[in-house]
This record gives sequence, structure tokens and C-alpha cells, in this order.
Amino acid sequence: MRADVGLASRRPAGGRDQAGGHALLITGAAVAAVAAVLYLAVIATHPMDATLKGFDLQVYLGGASQAVHHPGTLYSWAFDGHPGIQFTYTPFAALVFAAGLALPFKVLMGLVAAVSVFALVATIWIAFRELGWEKTARLGATLLLSGLLLWTEPVQRGLFLGQVELTLMALVVWDLCQPDRRPWKGAMTGVAAGIKLVPLLFIAYLLLTRRFKQAAVATGAFVITVIIGFVALPHASVTWWLDGNFFQAGRTGFVGDQQNQSLRGIVTRLVGSVNGAQAPWLVIGVIVCVLGLGAAVILYQRGLPFAALMAVALTALLASPISWDHHWVWIAPGLALVIDAAVRSGRRLRTAWYALAAAVLLVFAAWPDFWSAKAGLLQGGLINYAPASSFAHGDNPAYPEYHWHGLQLLAGNLYLLAGIGLFIVVLLVAFRLRPRRA
Repeated sequence: MRADVGLASRRPAGGRDQAGGHALLITGAAVAAVAAVLYLAVIATHPMDATLKGFDLQVYLGGASQAVHHPGTLYSWAFDGHPGIQFTYTPFAALVFAAGLALPFKVLMGLVAAVSVFALVATIWIAFRELGWEKTARLGATLLLSGLLLWTEPVQRGLFLGQVELTLMALVVWDLCQPDRRPWKGAMTGVAAGIKLVPLLFIAYLLLTRRFKQAAVATGAFVITVIIGFVALPHASVTWWLDGNFFQAGRTGFVGDQQNQSLRGIVTRLVGSVNGAQAPWLVIGVIVCVLGLGAAVILYQRGLPFAALMAVALTALLASPISWDHHWVWIAPGLALVIDAAVRSGRRLRTAWYALAAAVLLVFAAWPDFWSAKAGLLQGGLINYAPASSFAHGDNPAYPEYHWHGLQLLAGNLYLLAGIGLFIVVLLVAFRLRPRRA
């Protein structure tokens, strides 16, 4: 293993001495407490629509209600008052969301927010565990990073919308960080893919790393979700799977929307046409998938399974047709990896890794919308400094995203540009770790 890369060491990290571990724990607990108290204070002093509106959760529940009462119209139904907003998940997902119909909306919204915060903390805890951190330092680092990440825009946006992204991320990370000897490793990844299709890329990663049993379990779990959908919602399943609704990214809204921080989003904005951008995006997307999965395989083969897992997650964010701002919550375990690299590096690289971690936090921070008199402390973010269409769908030449210039281009594509920068770092590390030919 090459120590100069800063990622590859089997020795424990972050807890090299007991005093250092306890100091990190105290600091982490203080940062987490301040972040939590501030967040709760904002919720208590602002109306629910400004903090935990749950717009996406309402769409989930609307789709679930259609699945229960009018299953034939699940994918033709539009959310009240927003004709471009439709149910965009699998029939199986509609059945899962139907469980939420049993609770009052405010209670459900609070529960979803609590589960999401727990999922954030759990994901970071697992990350530092997989990276070999000892218990005291691991707890301190988890609290510190969780407190900081709570105030990033993707996390805040996910909480505001009532999204399930944090929970699905935690399920995938927990599942794929199980020992390979566990008989059901891969199952939760398959279930996650049965709700949102993007986790299917992790199954491809399992196949490429020759973990065929885990890939088979994940594939089997995914197929079971499809079968359940066909049994319970046959008409909707035909529409979704056989009629190709799952391939229509525009069902989620305007593909070039500012909040779509994927390669397809930026190509659409630069080309100025949804249809005109599809062919170049497909070419670029395939190249990114090949490079990203190739890097992940190298990292796995060199004894860096968690770094490989993060490489796949980053590849999925870039190559997916839709990567909304709240999908970028994957920066949470990714930052744990960067911090670990800094701790393990020599003096020459340590500063660079810490600078990278700080830059990611600054880019994704929930900066307030200072120009808005109605804006509170939440719902900010640097990408909002570029003008955006509201609830857009279709392809209108007048959408402001087609007319960005100067700093608007930088701000409006910032998460994607940061992701590309991280992707280059991943490729460079994998290149340095690749096996040398004799």
C-alpha cells in the first residue's frame, strides 16, 4: 500500500493517543450540540413551511394515495397546483410510501426528519468505523462532522422537502459495509434500487469486483421489488417498466433546472435544449461510468473498499440523468474519507487534504439567501445565486438557466463542478495505486 497517497493504511486512525481522542470527542460534542440547538431554534421560531414543509413528502403521499385508491392513474396523476410535478418513483416505492398515509402529516414529517438526521449520523459513524478509527476518536469525529454537515444545503434541503435520500444512503452504506460472509449482504442495496434506480450502479460495482454472491443477492432483492409492484399494481408496473416511464427523466421536472446538479443538467443548460443535450450527455455519461467504476475496482483491489464505495457514489451522482441538490448528501461519507486521508498523510499532503475538506464544506454550506427579505437561515446555498425557473417542466427557451453568464455559470453549476473536481482526485489516487506491470 502506498502511504504517500494518504488513503491506504490498515493502522487505526484518529486515535493515536488517548488525550487526542478525548479532545476530539469534546470538540465534536460541542459542535454537534451547537448545530442541533441552532437548528431546533430555527424550527421553533419559523413557520413550518419555511423549515419542514415536506413538499416532496406530500408528492410521495399523493402517489401512494393514487396507488391505493386509483392505481391506474399513478403515473398520469399530477400534484395539485403543480402540473409538472408527478410521482416519479417505482410502483414498489408507492406501496412503501403508502404506510405513511396512516399518520397525520405533521407527525410523519417530524418522524421523517428525525430518521433522516439519524441516518446522517449513522452513515458518518459507519464511514469512520470502516476507515479504522478507534471508538473514542470515531465518536468525536462523527459528532464533529455531523454537526457541520447538518448545516450544508443538501442536508437542509433534504430535511425541508421530506426527502428519503439520507435514509437510502444510510441503507446502502450499512449494507455494503457488512462483511462479505454475511449471507444477505446486498439485499438492502437491491431494495434501495427498487425505490430509486440509481443504486443499481452499486450492483455493477459488486460484479466488477467479483463479489458475485453479493451481486446476486442485490439483484434478487431488486427483482423481488419489481415482482411485488407487478402483483399489487399491474397496470402501473406496465406503464413504469414496460412502457419505459422509468427512462423519462423529464417526469421529475425540467432536466436543465438549476437544482439538477448532474452532467445531464449542465449539458442541457449549455446546449440550450433538452433533446439536443441527450446524445452528448449519453457519451459523456458512459465515459464517466467507465472511468469511475474502473477507479473503484482499483481502489478495492488495493485494499480500500470504502474509498471504492465512495467512488461509485460520486460516479452515480455525476452520471445520473437527475441529481438534485439534495442528492449530494453523499458528501457526508465522502468527507469522512477525505479527513481520514489527511490524518494518515505525511506533512506534505496533510494540508492539501484538509484544504479539500474545508473547500467542500464551504461550497455545499447552507449560506443564507441574503438578497431575500423573506429568507430565514435555511434553504440557502451558493447555487441559489444563479436565477432559476420555478416548478419548470418541459423545454422552454425562456428558462433563465439557458441564459446564465459570468459568475452565474459558476454558481449555478457549483455542486457539479465540485463533484468533477473530486472525481479527478479519485482518478489520480486510483492511477497512483494501480498495479505496476513487470
